Amino acid sequence: MPKILQLTPFVLCSSLQKQIDFYCNRLGFSCGFQQDNYAYLSLGSLAIRLLECPQRDDGRPLGEDQSFYIDVDGIDELYDSLRPELSDLSEGRVRPPFDQPYLQREFHVIDEDGTLVFFGQDIRPRD
Repeated sequence: MPKILQLTPFVLCSSLQKQIDFYCNRLGFSCGFQQDNYAYLSLGSLAIRLLECPQRDDGRPLGEDQSFYIDVDGIDELYDSLRPELSDLSEGRVRPPFDQPYLQREFHVIDEDGTLVFFGQDIRPRD
């Protein structure tokens, strides 16, 4: 049986360079490859693929219908480490850590094209 290695979502963007800067400078990703309208970014064992696309005909942000979830350990420490780089984003683009009824502690960040990035940690009681 083949071994499945990882899931790397495509994140559509209107400006490849703006998104590379956002993910690398604000969220700590590294750009491993960039060419024309495509970039591969990684952070630890996860990765995303940025794809620059034309604007939508209706003017809505490209990322408006996109989101992805990053499971982490140490959610509050991660948020505290990213807070300086997130502090100057416009109101509504960052939601600080909070507990969800489905027993995840999360914080949310909206990227340059409206993609919602969830960071979450399992907070179920341990036996």
